[in-house]
Formats: sequence, structure tokens, C-alpha cells
Amino acid sequence: MNIYVVRSGDSIWSIARRFGVIPDSIVDVNGLRPEESLVVGQSLVIPSAERAYMVRPGDSIWSISQKFGVSVDSIVQLNNIVNPASIHPGMVIRIPENSKNYGVIETNGFIQPSTAERERAVVNNVGLYLTYVTPFSHHVTEQGELTPLRDETIIEAGRNNRVAPLLSVTNISGANFDTDLISAILNNENLQDTLINNIIDTMDEKEYYGVVIDFERIPPSDRERYNNFLEKLVSKAHPLGYVVGTALAPKTYDVTSGAWHGAHDYASHGRIVDFVIIMTYEWGWSGGPPMAVAPLNEVRRVINYAVSVIPPNKILMGIPMYGYDWTLPYTPGGEFAESIGHQEAVNRARRYGAEIKFDERAQSPYFNYVDEEGREHVVWFEDARSIQAKYRLVNEYGLRGVSYWTLAQPFPQNWYILNNMFEITKVIPAE
Repeated sequence: MNIYVVRSGDSIWSIARRFGVIPDSIVDVNGLRPEESLVVGQSLVIPSAERAYMVRPGDSIWSISQKFGVSVDSIVQLNNIVNPASIHPGMVIRIPENSKNYGVIETNGFIQPSTAERERAVVNNVGLYLTYVTPFSHHVTEQGELTPLRDETIIEAGRNNRVAPLLSVTNISGANFDTDLISAILNNENLQDTLINNIIDTMDEKEYYGVVIDFERIPPSDRERYNNFLEKLVSKAHPLGYVVGTALAPKTYDVTSGAWHGAHDYASHGRIVDFVIIMTYEWGWSGGPPMAVAPLNEVRRVINYAVSVIPPNKILMGIPMYGYDWTLPYTPGGEFAESIGHQEAVNRARRYGAEIKFDERAQSPYFNYVDEEGREHVVWFEDARSIQAKYRLVNEYGLRGVSYWTLAQPFPQNWYILNNMFEITKVIPAE
């Protein structure tokens, strides 16, 4: 696999010729429309071609695998070889592209319910690349109950693709996370017991694989109470075979103040639960000043702290599947930025004749354009380069894997790169 940045005068045909691949393979991997022009600065994933190799005297599947830097299993599977010892000189075998060199990881995708048709299409499209899928979300009530969520189609589609569904539990009330609500529960043993029983009952009833607790805007004074709640939940869930994870705000040291960060005790969560999802995004957010959503330099600082207090094999690093389009000049409290996906971002750059640039420090693409009303915009988004950089960070730190927010906008490049670099764990066995 290669990543190529489009230059002036390039076409799909000329790029395909340069790399010796079929044009349709570039179109398919990148989700392109052949009739559309390429955008200067646009990144394209170039799939590597297989190669043929004639077996020589003394060769074995193992020696050939070492020669080309691929696994024995990948050669055996690609060539349907029943007995690896049966190869002989003069035999021509296919050598797969050099991939899967970054190890084995788990992946989770949050998904917000929409329509049954769309949910099924989304999960079926990316299910091959997911370990878990998490419908977002069941909300906690003042009585310790969980609000209903139409998640049946997501669960069914997930299991049909061997993707384990995780129950998402939040303290959202209205349009935001509710500080008073979660504090009332964490300060009442009876409400905690009721909530834990309802979580277990919901997992039983809907055949969830486990639960992700996403409590945010917790009073810092309730930090230990939150830890104690998690210990109680784990003690009930583990004997029943359920896994427990939490979602954590990104931070670079043990912040103990502030509603968003203070009550999230990295070290304790790393000890208590099976995994944590660190929400390494929203540096650039819809109501804030324009910047990369997940700048790699900032993400690295968070992960560097996280692995110092949490076992790396318990960390899922958050990856945004979106970007933002800000209208300039940015004014605090003014117009919020529009959330857009990778393909829509490239389409806008094409429509307005913008050149896509790349911030090396943030490892993120961006561009400026002027709309029909003469207003200037800046767009920060994710592309093949930024995604590959994030996956390399996962490998560098030996993390458990990644968690996507959210499975909403199509991003074909991401799934190809993920599949090229990693083996994806499936916790649901094949039938």
C-alpha cells in the first residue's frame, strides 16, 4: 500500500500507470467517482499489486515468506495450498502484498441509531473491520433506570458480521451530560444498585457482549464514588461473562479539577475495568476556533500520559471519522462549524477550486475556500495520511486498539488502511 498526494495535472489513469495498478482499484479503494476530477493535495491510497514468484530448489513456504516479508498463512490462503510441504521447483505462486505488519488490535465503532435500512447498510459495510459496535446511547434516569433505544437492528447486523455489540450508558439529559443527575446517583447506594441491575438486565435481554460507561461532567468531588461504582459494576458483570469499559476525557496529567476531567481517574480505571476508550478528539470543535479535530502532536501527549498509568493493552484510542467547516472570521459564541465527513470535505475542495494542504505538526489536512456569498471558510478533516499516522501511534505504544466516533460518514480509505496494517480481533467465534 502507498499513499500518494495528487499534483497538478494528475489523473486516475496517470497515477495508476505510475504505480502499475489498475485504475479501477484506485477508484474502489478511495470511493471515487471516475467522472470527477482529482483535487490538488488530495491523498489517495494506492493498493499494492500482488506479485508472482517461481519456486526455486531449496525453497519452502517459510523461506519464501521471509524473502518477501509476508506471513506463511497469507501465502497459503492466497494460493489455496493444502499441504505447504508440497510446493516444488518451477511452481508459480502468488505473493500477497506486504501487509498486516502492525500486529493485532481491537476496534470499536460508535453508531447513532437512524433507520433500520441505514443501520444495516453501515454495519454490513464495515463489519469486517470491527470487533465491537456500540449503539449510542442508553441514558440514565433519576430512578436509576435506562431510557429505551431502538438498537435491535444494529445488534442483529453486528452479530451477523461477528461484531460484538456493547451497551453504551451515559448521563445525558436533554442536550448535554447532566452533572446533577450523575452526582445524585453516585451519592446514593440504592440508586447505584438499581442502575447496575438494570445494566445487567439490559445486557441479558438484548444479548450485549459488555458495557461502556460514559459518564461526563461529573463533580470532581465524586471521583472516588465513581471509582467505587465501577468496582461494584465489574464485580457483578464479570461473573456473568460481561466486559466493562469506560470512556475518558483526554488529559496529559492527573487533572483533579473541572467537570470534564477531574473525576476521570486514569490509574483507577486502568486497574478496575477491562478497557478504556480515550476520547482523543475535539481539539477543534464546532463551537471553538478552527484547528485539527485530532492533531497528532496533542494526541501523542495524551497517550504518553495514559500509558504511564494504564496498561497499554487496555487502551482504545479514539479516532474521529469527521471534520469541521468553519465560517471565518471565527467569533466566540458565534456560528457553529458544520460537521462533515472525508468525502464531503474533498467534494467541497473540488467545488470551490481549493488546494488541500497538510499541517505536518498536527498531521492533518485542511483547506480554505470562499463560498457563493463571498464568505471565507476553513475546513479541517481526516484523510489517508492523518489516519495512517494515528495507526502508527497505536502500534508505537502497543495499544489495545481504536474506537471510532462515529460510523456516520463514509470513509473507504480508513478501512483499507486499517485492514492493510492490522489483523482485527473478532471475539465472536465463527459458526
